[in-house]
Amino acid sequence: MKPLVDRWALVTGASRGIGQQVALALAEEGCRLILHSRSVEATAALAGRLREQGATVHSVAAELSDSAAVLRLADEVGALCGSLDILYNNAAVMTPYREDYLSAVPADYELSFRVNTIAPILLCNHFLPKMMARGWGRIVNVTSGIKDQPELMAYAASKAALDKYVYDTAPKLQGTGVTMNLLDPGWLRTDLGGPNAPGAVESVLPGALVPVLATDGTSGRWVSAQDFAPL
Repeated sequence: MKPLVDRWALVTGASRGIGQQVALALAEEGCRLILHSRSVEATAALAGRLREQGATVHSVAAELSDSAAVLRLADEVGALCGSLDILYNNAAVMTPYREDYLSAVPADYELSFRVNTIAPILLCNHFLPKMMARGWGRIVNVTSGIKDQPELMAYAASKAALDKYVYDTAPKLQGTGVTMNLLDPGWLRTDLGGPNAPGAVESVLPGALVPVLATDGTSGRWVSAQDFAPL
């Protein structure tokens, strides 16, 4: 029997791109899915496709730049599933490429940190205690290998802050049955990655499921999806 059968999984940013690929893969593993996007209409087609395949699926909506909306989302997810087993923090925003990178734009940093850092941390902090009480849980925070591009510093800095949260929380999870790890999907052709990215979005699999399926209890690991992509 597959180890994830009947586990409840929340995937943020599930309407397209990496989130959609992850949702499809988790359904293949037998998970029950909660699909997040800014609107329930955005995940309607995916939800219908998964239901046709026999999966249990709910759609939820929240604007992740609004911390109050994120907390309401967490409560709604809890009401739907009772106990969440897998949290896949995938949703993110990419702020504009700033040629004049020395002219800081506060709004870029504020939006990046609200969506890419604060929202995932709020969701982690909400669900971690319940996972630890049950002795099982998997949290995957999608990060980025971006570097040496100060033109995209607002995005890069927000991901670096999320990395720090994961690394510093990891020791607290040792022996709990709950893991929290990072996934670098690689530069892929998605709405965020753009049409000139070298990788197809499908290449995020099977690597994207490595931190969910791992059984060694390790937290604070950086997993590069492209290390597992088919040649």
